[in-house]
Amino acid sequence: MKLGILFSGGKDSAYAAYLAKKQGHELKCLITIISKNPESYMFHTPSIKKTKYQAKAMDIPVIFQKTKGIKEEELQDLEKAIKLAIKKYKIQGIVTGALQSVYQTSRIKKICEKLNIICLNLLWEKNRFQYLNELIKNNFKVIITSVSAYPLDESWLGREINEEFIRNIKEFNDKYKIHPAGEGGEFETFVIGCPLFKKRIKILSGRKIWKKDSGEYIIEKLKLI
Repeated sequence: MKLGILFSGGKDSAYAAYLAKKQGHELKCLITIISKNPESYMFHTPSIKKTKYQAKAMDIPVIFQKTKGIKEEELQDLEKAIKLAIKKYKIQGIVTGALQSVYQTSRIKKICEKLNIICLNLLWEKNRFQYLNELIKNNFKVIITSVSAYPLDESWLGREINEEFIRNIKEFNDKYKIHPAGEGGEFETFVIGCPLFKKRIKILSGRKIWKKDSGEYIIEKLKLI
């Protein structure tokens, strides 16, 4: 099946794309929504414009669609982008990286039904720790680009998801109920390497911004290697 990937640059959309390709589907394009609202109900915002480098690394075209990020109204911009993907790349379905968000999944599914294409949620209800271990096992190199939940602090910004990360996040899950995969927005991620990439991404420079109880790792310069 010819598929478009709703792509944020983070681990969930990248891993869902990886699973879709493993199942034999053809990845025709990425669809990235650039929201002006950092508190968007639907879309990831940290490092979102850097997805162009990931698209180049995968050698897959990307459709960029801007939105003001107004609740519910932003769905019209998503539909516009999917319509373009259908017209330009003849996609027959959409892949999402949704794990548990009924809000996001139900709305994407409704758009797909309207446009008569399939909606694939390949990570839906996946065991959280199994998922994190699969990322490592399958050579996904993922860094943390934002945190917004206690007790995650500035030291977590820029960290890679590895065995130590899993041990630490398990402790926080047990004690503070932090979602291990960040599904509640506790943290956001950016993929710098994975089996879909023909080239890896090297971050040349970045900086941390911390405000009260949340922060972001801004990727300033990067290159493909």
